Amino acid sequence: MQYRCMRGVDRLLSILGLGTMRLPLGPDGRIDRATATTLVRSAVDLGVTYIDTAWVYHDGESEPFLGEALAGGYRERVSLATKLPVWAVQSRPDMDRFLDLQRARLRTDAIDFYLLHGLNRAGWERACRLGVLDFLDDALADGRIRHASFSFHDDLDTFRSIVDAYDWTFAQVQYNYVDVDSPGGRRAVRYASERGLGVVVMEPLRGGTLARPIPGAADLWARSGPVRTPAERALSWLWDQPEVTVVLSGMSTLDQLRQNVASAERARPRTLTPRDLAVFDEVRALYRARSANGCTRCGYCRPCPSGVDVPRCLELFDDAVLFGDPVASRSGYRILSRHGGGASGCTGCGTCEERCPQGLDVRRQLRALDALFS
Repeated sequence: MQYRCMRGVDRLLSILGLGTMRLPLGPDGRIDRATATTLVRSAVDLGVTYIDTAWVYHDGESEPFLGEALAGGYRERVSLATKLPVWAVQSRPDMDRFLDLQRARLRTDAIDFYLLHGLNRAGWERACRLGVLDFLDDALADGRIRHASFSFHDDLDTFRSIVDAYDWTFAQVQYNYVDVDSPGGRRAVRYASERGLGVVVMEPLRGGTLARPIPGAADLWARSGPVRTPAERALSWLWDQPEVTVVLSGMSTLDQLRQNVASAERARPRTLTPRDLAVFDEVRALYRARSANGCTRCGYCRPCPSGVDVPRCLELFDDAVLFGDPVASRSGYRILSRHGGGASGCTGCGTCEERCPQGLDVRRQLRALDALFS
């Protein structure tokens, strides 16, 4: 495992972090605790020192699960990050209430990295009016948290204003070789780094999309370096940048964990050649030309008031258009529709778009999906 440092943080951080939004599930749709515990402890044993969770992950089950999984000495071996659900906060006392509940759920006196979750301009301004910066000052002073940070989904100007407003330890952004020019992309990474902040990357595989080969990409990749999986190429592109401290991966199987740890052990900054980087540019153009919808399957749009399974619908749309498999997608869509989750149930209320951290035009895509398969 390779490690990088972050300003003001005593412990070195593994360049591969474990994100817990996509833990293995049982038949009931809830966390498979035995399998997930093995996954978490195996990650720590293999050198992962950074674990990320949040109040809302797995419908609130992720934090209590981690509190159990990290017992027996594992908690002391990792830096633990969780997040204040700023959209749910109604007052300054609410912030203390959430933090104290999260410490209890995680079975820890102090949270290493406490993030303001999913900031956009409106959420940031509202949190400031409610006194969030004073709250962070108090929580740092009394030792309930060790470092203050934020995760982000909005435009670059908002990102810059948040970075400049407080003494953050790091910024967490969505960044990968396809979303390089997004508001949280390369310019945001460089802005944060220039101001001394660490950078933690979420969605390095774009919700798993970049872990799957698309038609035409293999011929392009053949011109670049040794044979690697699509996932390793995507991760290596990020680890090539010294500004990136930690790359979070939502691993859900031991096989994924072992593959990603092996990739992290081989990773070094500034090793991709200009020829390698040019191939990434070509593959990026190929992804965009095939009209990927940009959904990362985070599930924040759930539940739909009309019962539409929005992430699954957009996944089937990607399978048909991006990965060139319309036959299987049509079959999957028919099954989904028979169970009431199809796009035809969309009433256009826009709830999904209000919740979507990617800012996707979900309603338009659902209409296009239904037209394609109908």
